[in-house]
Parts: sequence; C-alpha cells; structure tokens
Amino acid sequence: MNMKKFAKKITSFFIVALLFAPTMAGAVGLQKSGTLLGQTASKTGVDTSKQVEDVVGAGIRAGLTLVGLIFLVLMVYAGYLWMTARGEESQVDKAKKIVSTSIIGLVLVVGAYAITFLITSRLGR
Repeated sequence: MNMKKFAKKITSFFIVALLFAPTMAGAVGLQKSGTLLGQTASKTGVDTSKQVEDVVGAGIRAGLTLVGLIFLVLMVYAGYLWMTARGEESQVDKAKKIVSTSIIGLVLVVGAYAITFLITSRLGR
C-alpha cells in the first residue's frame, strides 16, 4: 500500500469519526458527563481544584523555559565554535549563522507569547 492511499484512508476515517462524534456524545448523555468526570477524578486522586487556565499556564511556562534553555545551549555552542575557529572562515560563518537564527527564533517565540498575552488579557476582562 503506498503512502498516498494510506493517508487518504486515515484522513477519511477521522472525517467520518468527527461527523459522528456529536451523535455519539448525545447518545451517551453529555449533560451528565461533567458530574461523572468529577466523580471519576476524585476517585483517582486527581486534584480537581485547579482551573484549566492554571494547568495551561504551567505548560506554557514550561515550554518557554525549554525554549530559553535551547537558546542558551545554541549560544554557548556558537560561541565555542567561534572561539575555536582559529581563522577558519567557514567555522566563523557557521557560528554567526547559528547566533543569528537563534536570536530570530527567540524573538519570534517571545513575540508570539507577547501577542497571545495581550489578546488573552484583553479578552479575560
């Protein structure tokens, strides 16, 4: 089976599943799902006092910390390449490229976070 046929089959399966998902949710009883979910969570020991916003915020903070760590590692690596270049222009150019692309990536991530924070803080009021 080639990859195109496989991708078409998987895509059509998900489309059909999405079309029938509301019907199945109504049959199960979506109205009672909130209380049933709470009961199940309390039985498993999950802390239900946390809000969704807190959990998502923690995930975003962890992601931004990871991006900062990757940026730091790339900067140290580029600095090491540059300092040990010994006059080789190709190695200096490689280090400069790593520095510039790392800074561009960091600016994009911080900019996206700033825009998201601005929009969500305005909508949350």
